[in-house]
Amino acid sequence: MLISDTIAAIATAVGEAGIAVIRVSGPDAIPEVDRIFKSRIKLSDAESHTVHYGHIINPQTEEQVEEVLVTVMRAPRSFTMENVVEVSVHGGVISVTRVMGILLQQNIRLAEPGEFTKRAFLNGRIDLSQAEAVIDLIRSKSDRAFSIALKQVKGDLSQQIKKQRFTLIETMAHIEVNIDYPEHDVDSLTSSFIKDKCGEVMEGITKLLKTAEEGKILREGITTAIIGRPNVGKSSLLNTLAHDNKAIVTDIPGTTRDVIEEFVTINNIPLKLLDTAGIRETLDIVEKIGVERSKNAVNEADLILLVFDASQPLHEDELVLMEQIRGRQCIVIMNKIDLPSMIDMDVIKRYFNEESIVQMSVKAQEGIDALEDAISQLFFSGSLESNDMTYVSNVRHIALLNKAKQSLQDAYDAADQYIPIDMIQIDVRLAWEQLGEIIGDTAGDTLLDQIFSQFCLGK
Repeated sequence: MLISDTIAAIATAVGEAGIAVIRVSGPDAIPEVDRIFKSRIKLSDAESHTVHYGHIINPQTEEQVEEVLVTVMRAPRSFTMENVVEVSVHGGVISVTRVMGILLQQNIRLAEPGEFTKRAFLNGRIDLSQAEAVIDLIRSKSDRAFSIALKQVKGDLSQQIKKQRFTLIETMAHIEVNIDYPEHDVDSLTSSFIKDKCGEVMEGITKLLKTAEEGKILREGITTAIIGRPNVGKSSLLNTLAHDNKAIVTDIPGTTRDVIEEFVTINNIPLKLLDTAGIRETLDIVEKIGVERSKNAVNEADLILLVFDASQPLHEDELVLMEQIRGRQCIVIMNKIDLPSMIDMDVIKRYFNEESIVQMSVKAQEGIDALEDAISQLFFSGSLESNDMTYVSNVRHIALLNKAKQSLQDAYDAADQYIPIDMIQIDVRLAWEQLGEIIGDTAGDTLLDQIFSQFCLGK
């Protein structure tokens, strides 16, 4: 695809650091930077993938603006498959702003969010699923999520999708031949062929969808609400899991008045922990607002950690709470087991399976491993699949795979009922297009703009 303009953006986070990198991409990237770069060698004469020391100057005053290292990457051997120049400057807002300002005075415009990756897609270096995986790579909250995103950037998912689409192309070609030359075909043979091919692709899609729940969790994390009455140890549990004093811990009931959020990784599973205000009846206006927010957090949570103080008898508020969350994904934490037990476990077991109950003393750091194992067992049966598996983690991809599977099921059922093959062709083509939307072959401009707008500047 011919792209005529040249773009630039800061590729590193803005702030104080050792260096900052400004990326320039486009047909005129090298000559435009060359106009403001003073060194012993001109960039227009430099070989690809070489680094050069020099200074950025103000072309109007010849003043030296910054001491820099400039990396030259010539098309097509770059991320965007265009000429790319990366200017490494001293880290800091002033230095970056001054150099960016001079660059934008040339025939260079500021890049839109995700425009470098979009150009890589439009120029054929990556497909749409690989481009989306770049976002997942940046936003990964665990080693496992990073590994899954990296495999998708490399094209593992793309290869699976292309394989299924090729099978559908073969199927559509067979149908087209029989539409054009019906005298050379037997109806039962055509129906059998279509059912075999649709079944084959559905099996491949089903295999991918089996990884969807785990992949989505690894990508987005598990929203986990820590709930219970005041002073049962909720904030202490949050601090323990986060390995930091994120929440105030005192002996005074009602210390936590709002929902506190913290991301942690447990057994390579990202959790978005929500430490909630103690749920109880209260006349305190501020605490009452906190309790209402806690109830909202519980409704939105994927997982509930219900904390009890095992050294105290059950309270009426706790009986109400157990009734409210019955049937939800829940792990029950019996905290303060280092103290004499006063809680009625028989009542607890009426609401929850024994496997979901964890004995802990957050203060004594007992039972942490048991809690981590319980979370793993609840969501992944104790362990994740092998590293060789291709996971589907993107919600858009999951929805399209489900749609394609349904279209193929409709085609299969139609072939089974000997519906005219030109009607079956519609469903097969629809499945092919839906799979193509995952990798961008059949994606419209509106979808592309929506996806790439999620990127940060400079990526």
